Amino acid sequence: MMSPRERCSAVKPADAALGKPTHDTDAAQRWPWWPLLPLYPYGRRRTLVRELIAGRIWSFEQLQGVWYVAVPIRMTVLKVADGLMLYAPVAVTAEVRAELQQLEARHGPVRTIVLPTASGLEHKLPVPAMARAFPQAEVWITPNQWSFPLALSPRLLGFPPGRTKVLGTDGLPHANQLRWLPLGPLDLGLGTFLEYACFDQATGALLLTDALVAIPPEPPSLFDADPTPLLFHARERGDEPLLDSPEHRRRGWQRLVLFANFLRPAPLDVAPLPELLRHSLAPGCRGPRAHFGLYPFRWRAGWQREAAQLMPGGPEGIQVAAVLERLVFPRQRAALVAWIRLLAALGEVRWLIPAHYEAPVACSPTQLQTLATELEARPWAPSTGNWAFLAGVDRALLRFGLVPGEP
Repeated sequence: MMSPRERCSAVKPADAALGKPTHDTDAAQRWPWWPLLPLYPYGRRRTLVRELIAGRIWSFEQLQGVWYVAVPIRMTVLKVADGLMLYAPVAVTAEVRAELQQLEARHGPVRTIVLPTASGLEHKLPVPAMARAFPQAEVWITPNQWSFPLALSPRLLGFPPGRTKVLGTDGLPHANQLRWLPLGPLDLGLGTFLEYACFDQATGALLLTDALVAIPPEPPSLFDADPTPLLFHARERGDEPLLDSPEHRRRGWQRLVLFANFLRPAPLDVAPLPELLRHSLAPGCRGPRAHFGLYPFRWRAGWQREAAQLMPGGPEGIQVAAVLERLVFPRQRAALVAWIRLLAALGEVRWLIPAHYEAPVACSPTQLQTLATELEARPWAPSTGNWAFLAGVDRALLRFGLVPGEP
């Protein structure tokens, strides 16, 4: 049932470590709206297309991040009765449109575009562009859409009037094939967290956005076209060149995962400015790819042990991302656990397909029930060790009244 037959629709550079694009490839991967959310790799978004379940579900994956802390983001394409549904769109490039047109030729037109979150800017921003690319498709969004610093209406956010519907309020798309289970709305202070899980009864696949993830122990194949983020963070000092090897890629991935989950993990120190400048502009590190040798991070002994705890692999690795647990759900454990139990009650779950990190992940209702029980039993949203920096951010948000206290 599973193959995944992986193929990167981008042309692999002659020197993959340098990531030098051809002119045609660069144009096909251009994303002009990147200044609205200026995340790496900015205006050029390579896309990896994988068939997750033969003839039924496909994954369109891109990288996004800050300071080379780049992790995969995924749009899931699902075959529905009369065509295709797009769940959590990614940046719409000519490359993405061409790949979708190939799927349309075999499986019917894009009928539905779904924004399954109220708060995820990285998922929200591509929706208007995707809607323009497929003008006959219905657009479904979660209720309680919000924007910051200005509160804008759905129309001003770019959702097309006349064919934009609200999940739950206006019904649910493809309800004879799919089941939709909301997590929330949960009050975040500045806005609302709301995520809709989508269960495809035909395949047993559960499509998720942000609430649950599984982090693979090996670097995703999405980095094969350009491993620069991995090699950048595999170093110990800024004057070390970016060397490519399986060991360097693995080390860089483990550190990226620690950064992405904890923002400032416990085994990390920041180099003093004189040391930072002393190691900059070394031979082989004088270009923008190496950030001119500016590498302020110092990793202490034991960081590998911390990374391994986040990446056990397989179904045992299904987890709540630490940054969400500490900054989004710190006072909402009961709501999250109840939602996970609702997912388990679906009874026929076989796969999880989150919008980040690994997919598909083998799963069962029993594993979801076990996860809910473990989340209830263990300390929630800790404040020490790797969690200390996130806890400090949460305390500051509480102090300034930007997030609510206990519900």
